[in-house]
Amino acid sequence: MVYFFVCLFFLSFSCHAQVKLPRLVRDSMIIQRDARVRIWGWASPHERIKIKFNGNNINTTAEANGNWSVWLSPMKAGGPYTMNIDASNHLVISNVLIGDVWICSGQSNMVHQMELHSVRYADEIAKANYPEIRDFWIPTMTDLQSTRDDLPTGYWKSANPEDVRQFSAVAYFFAKVIYMKYHVPIGLINASVGGTPIEAWTSEEGLKEFPAIINVVEKNKDTSYVNSILRKALAENSNRPKQQDKGLTGEKAWYDTTYTPKEWHSINIPGYWEDQGIKDLDGVVWYRREISVPASMTGKPAKVFLGRIVDADFLYVNGRLVGNTTYQYPQRRYQLAPDLLKAGKNIFVVRVTNNTGKGGFVPDKPYCLIAGNDTIDLKGYWQYKVGDVFIPHRGMNSGFAAQNQPTALYNAMIAPLINYNIKGFLWYQGEANTSRATEYAKLQPALIADWRRLWKQPVAPFLYVQLPGFMEMNYLPSESQWAALREAQLKSLSIPNTGMAVAIDLGEWNDIHPDRKKEVGDRLALAAEKIAYGEKGIVYSRILKGIR
Repeated sequence: MVYFFVCLFFLSFSCHAQVKLPRLVRDSMIIQRDARVRIWGWASPHERIKIKFNGNNINTTAEANGNWSVWLSPMKAGGPYTMNIDASNHLVISNVLIGDVWICSGQSNMVHQMELHSVRYADEIAKANYPEIRDFWIPTMTDLQSTRDDLPTGYWKSANPEDVRQFSAVAYFFAKVIYMKYHVPIGLINASVGGTPIEAWTSEEGLKEFPAIINVVEKNKDTSYVNSILRKALAENSNRPKQQDKGLTGEKAWYDTTYTPKEWHSINIPGYWEDQGIKDLDGVVWYRREISVPASMTGKPAKVFLGRIVDADFLYVNGRLVGNTTYQYPQRRYQLAPDLLKAGKNIFVVRVTNNTGKGGFVPDKPYCLIAGNDTIDLKGYWQYKVGDVFIPHRGMNSGFAAQNQPTALYNAMIAPLINYNIKGFLWYQGEANTSRATEYAKLQPALIADWRRLWKQPVAPFLYVQLPGFMEMNYLPSESQWAALREAQLKSLSIPNTGMAVAIDLGEWNDIHPDRKKEVGDRLALAAEKIAYGEKGIVYSRILKGIR
């Protein structure tokens, strides 16, 4: 028995003694050129560690708590190189490049991957062959109590036709311009989450001038307080009436090809049902239409474009489910198998769920069926029938989402990055703060100062995107929260080494995620050429008198 515990002790010690590296420090990473680069990790207390990399030979010893770090001397752009780390274990990090590293952050317009814009940028995706442009994507994580020291997952991936589909479109086009001009490796670390406010990305120290926000931070550290809110929300939802969609609970589902439609009515696509005689309905509405398909479009892969739908949808073709989307913002682009369409009559059925506001099909978007070189327009009159009506709930709604809480995203997604040396920051955010423009005029400078302090780079370039145009045009004088937020963003240009890419002309009135992402990335790159790379004679914007 004693022998067993002795063996267990040494086994446990051996496992503990293994040197561990942060998730960012791994194969295919890009590290910052022309700067001292920090490599760090964890080991057993006082463990001796040796690092060899590109002429750097460094010995160090872990501290009593197991933390260790070393500094590599400044290096010129280049690679690939191999890093060797020796302690009780031996680690090899291969295919390391030295170049420029940019932190990319914000909300959904910085998230939006190339694949979501694959129709516009099909050629760009197909021709992506830039092994020295690499991306590290950070999944959504939150922490309300404290900062984390590492990420649970993540990989460096290069820009090839497969992996580039997951790159942020804005960040990729930015990187491509910089890479093509300076021919140095470009690393993108993307920490972005859709629909999130700026204060969620700022540290507690960075928010110290905002007492009301700090009060929320302190409350959220109390897990019993947060759990009580979540329990109330759960109880509220459990007491709601069960949804009963007649289109799914009847004798035959309404998408079934043998179902005979009765008492269906006409409605136009695109358009919202509230604008076509269905007053104030939150619930499920089914759309149905028989589409005549010529033989020339059968026996081959096909695509269905259904614009945008508010909020969620399921598409059935000839009784088969071909795709669904759970929220309103992505454009609906569904693939059909070669054997699905048939010559003559085909039944298209769309089940649409709307939870609040107007429901239906967003105007001024593509609605069509495409196969080979043939296209069938899907706009026009369809038949509709209401499947379920959601009873308005007037009770308490907690409205609590961890990702929207101050410091929550900083703690989990930004704090683990601050040891990683960088060139600068790319920021595309603001939609979630449009109702608080006056406060945003102070919050964005606070974020800039906070991140520069954390990275110990007081003049690191901070390049950001001003909000694009969105919502219906109003030709009469009126207040606009989006205009006020743009003005608040503009004021941050008074801070040295900042640049703003104007995007109002790239917006779409009916889409908070406009499709033209390349121009945004190009404009950020132009600002970087001036601010981060010191190009003379570059005019990337015209600064209004008094702003800078």
